[in-house]
Amino acid sequence: MAYLLIGEAAMVVHFLFLAFMAVGGFLAWFRPRLIRAHLAVAAWGVFSVTTGAECPLTVVEDWGRRNGGEQGLPAGGFIDHYIEGVIYPETAADLARFAVAGLVAASWTGYVLLARRRRARPGEPDEEGAVHHLP
Repeated sequence: MAYLLIGEAAMVVHFLFLAFMAVGGFLAWFRPRLIRAHLAVAAWGVFSVTTGAECPLTVVEDWGRRNGGEQGLPAGGFIDHYIEGVIYPETAADLARFAVAGLVAASWTGYVLLARRRRARPGEPDEEGAVHHLP
């Protein structure tokens, strides 16, 4: 039973991770400190897609399910099992990747513009959440 809980928890964290990858840059507009975490998550996404590296969350989920007596994830892994063919057609995988990349680019562009505006306005928090005042 504990193994299955580990597998389920890994699945939930994986969905949250992917959601943060898509929209985390927009969250950083309101919580600027999140931008570093979003940069790391986006970097992992690019690395994973370009190299085919298996996500550790997929490994943990598969391990938990197999040790809990269930079938593990199919050969394609998490995205092939839960996302492709469910949220978007398998034939649109590249389009989905470009859409997420577009969201990330738009969010980062907005983040930079907002950061510049905040620096120009004393009394508002900067990227680190610090408030600066003119001397």
